[in-house]
Amino acid sequence: MTNRWRARLVLVAPILAAAITTACSGGAGPAPAGTAITLPGPGEAGTGTAASSGPASTGSATSASAWPITLAFGGDVHFSDYVARLLDDPATRMADLRPFLAGADVAMVNLETAITARGSEAPKEFHFRTTPAALSALKTTGVDVVTMANNHAVDYGPLGLQDTLAAVGSSPVPVVGIGADAAHAYAAAYLTVRGVRVAVLGATQVPDWTLATWSATASRPGVASAATPARLAAAVRAARARADVVVVYLHWGTDYATCPNSLQQQTAKALADAGADVVVGSHAHRLQAGGWLGRAYVDYGLGNFIWWRSRGQDAVTGVVTLTVDRPAGAARAEVTKAAFAPLTVSPDGLPRSGPAAATAAARTAWDHLRGCSGLSATPSNG
Repeated sequence: MTNRWRARLVLVAPILAAAITTACSGGAGPAPAGTAITLPGPGEAGTGTAASSGPASTGSATSASAWPITLAFGGDVHFSDYVARLLDDPATRMADLRPFLAGADVAMVNLETAITARGSEAPKEFHFRTTPAALSALKTTGVDVVTMANNHAVDYGPLGLQDTLAAVGSSPVPVVGIGADAAHAYAAAYLTVRGVRVAVLGATQVPDWTLATWSATASRPGVASAATPARLAAAVRAARARADVVVVYLHWGTDYATCPNSLQQQTAKALADAGADVVVGSHAHRLQAGGWLGRAYVDYGLGNFIWWRSRGQDAVTGVVTLTVDRPAGAARAEVTKAAFAPLTVSPDGLPRSGPAAATAAARTAWDHLRGCSGLSATPSNG
């Protein structure tokens, strides 16, 4: 399925823009129903219709012909330093990503940056910033939804966060994991593909200044926290009641580790138990294992993606594409297939494919990562 029709998306954003100024000064703002968009398929006329933000069937009315759907995931993205040049002409300079992202029904990455030209640097080592053009550029590559729940979203303090939330409010793609208060930050985006409703949530678990200082609360803006899984698990259960497929994208793990830590494993199980069908994540600057945890698919680490370091293991990345199906009579949909496309971050910051032999070796190496993950190579309903 191609995505030449993506320009016809209809976006119904949550009530966010009006709450930005008051939230950054302490006001809570209205609670959102969640972002909802409909992705019309090939041959469908018009601009599509906005998906309902109210209670939805969990698939009983979904036509069998709607299945399967595909979901594609890339890792961490920023446009700082020399990588900013990609934004000068993203349709051309980032075109190499379209074969890996635009063919999926839903594609997602983590945008790890503040979106601002204002503010002061936070008390941390690295600082990333970009312009709202980054969100439009990602859309041109075929990205349908972005998480900003990460440890660089508030790199430029409250002024930077105010600008970031304004950019999120006018984004051409839904953004999850950040908001004017906790209700917005934990809200799911709902994307409808051929009648199949996909809920997407984002949260960060990285124990740093951002999580300690800018975790969203009932009266304060910030990122969705997964420091303990309970709050996020509750959001998953709520999304489960309204969607056919539930996806959670986490910022988690230990820097430069290829095996998941115990908190990652505990969180993945809690979210799977709460009803998540897919749990993916990034942050460690390394690929980590992907596989099944019971009937849920988990990928612990997607690595860097569009990034300013293109040497050694920092440059090893890829796109994971999942096939989700719901056989006739099945109680729920589930991931039936996972495909990994190895890529290498090039000197301009963009990931690209390598020679066939290197690609095959990289797929084998990715499979071997599963050995320390507790994940299975095949799904299980046990």
